[in-house]
Amino acid sequence: MAVAAVLVPLTLSACGGAAAGVRNTGPLVIQDYYDELRDPLYQACARRTGLDIQVNHIAGPGLIPKVLQQSSSRTLPDVLMLDNPDVQQIAESGALSPLSDYGMHGEGMTPGVVKAGTYAGELYGLAPSVNTLSIFYNKALFKAAGITKVPRTWDELRATAKRLTAPGRYGFAMSNINTYEGSWQFLPFMWGNGGTEEDITTPETVQALQFLVDLRNDGSMSKSSIIWSQDDVIDQFIAGKAAMVVNGPWQIPALRKQRDVDWGTFTIPTRLASQTTVAPLGGELFTVPRTGDRARMADAGRFVKCLVSPEQQLETAKVTQTVPTNPEVAERAAAEDPAIATFVTTVRTARSRTAMLGPDWPKAATKIYNGVQLALTGKAPPAQALRLAQGEGAAR
Repeated sequence: MAVAAVLVPLTLSACGGAAAGVRNTGPLVIQDYYDELRDPLYQACARRTGLDIQVNHIAGPGLIPKVLQQSSSRTLPDVLMLDNPDVQQIAESGALSPLSDYGMHGEGMTPGVVKAGTYAGELYGLAPSVNTLSIFYNKALFKAAGITKVPRTWDELRATAKRLTAPGRYGFAMSNINTYEGSWQFLPFMWGNGGTEEDITTPETVQALQFLVDLRNDGSMSKSSIIWSQDDVIDQFIAGKAAMVVNGPWQIPALRKQRDVDWGTFTIPTRLASQTTVAPLGGELFTVPRTGDRARMADAGRFVKCLVSPEQQLETAKVTQTVPTNPEVAERAAAEDPAIATFVTTVRTARSRTAMLGPDWPKAATKIYNGVQLALTGKAPPAQALRLAQGEGAAR
């Protein structure tokens, strides 16, 4: 994600991966930043489509530079997985072909997923499953404190965090690190209160940041949150040093291994009970690059269509602990695995980070985490911190 911030639009003349008139008969090349965990999912679609495939896993930080190099050298893969905020930037460069060319228009998909994969009115990417943020809580600590209901508003969350805070334990934890990860975690509070990335100085966003400052001032949230990643936060939870944490469903496999941690989840509270939780939509989308070999591009389209099919969505959700992008399939997944039910609910109203600003999202994300850092480090009160961040270059 950090690399995407410096991605600049490219003007690509023929991005062909094969010389004109020459048919590449090798296996279909799939490129992602996953590990081997998902390879059986790819193989299942290879069998269904009758295609031979080769899977190339690229380390996350190296994927976008690799794609840029492949674009210029005309060696793009046949199927390319991209983190959803990157799709519009790569589409803007001219490296991707519209999925409508292969009969995919996003019907039956969660609206946020379609928006994430759309650039200039064309759909370039779709996801079999997605993720978002909710709050994990320690049931045993709630019971010991006599708390019988999970909080639904900020006031309730603040009061609950105070009751759960004790020597060696914070009532609440989240990542407020100075990276896109910190912006991602702040979005549910900003968006759920009506704040917008177009202008982060509005009263709604100031209120959201003030809420985090209040949690810190109460002693309910560690001052170290400004350097914690999401993995650090879940480690605090597992160790019993945090009673409630903001995190995603990708942490569920690790939590299930902790037999002595009795945990549950609830949606991130809003300032007012009448508001709706709006969390960011996470996950990766599959695209068909312009390789110049129309036959292989057609095969790649068939392969992507298989990956995002309802039956494959359900299987992907089981393997990766994510939420299917078809709402009906998502409900089936929640029924089979109650652990992701909260995330299924949140995905219904989740938003793509690029839905409003498109390729300019990384600039806004930088402003957001700069503002959060300025306020939580005590360098400026929330309103001033956000004004500084919104301007040219936040003073650190």
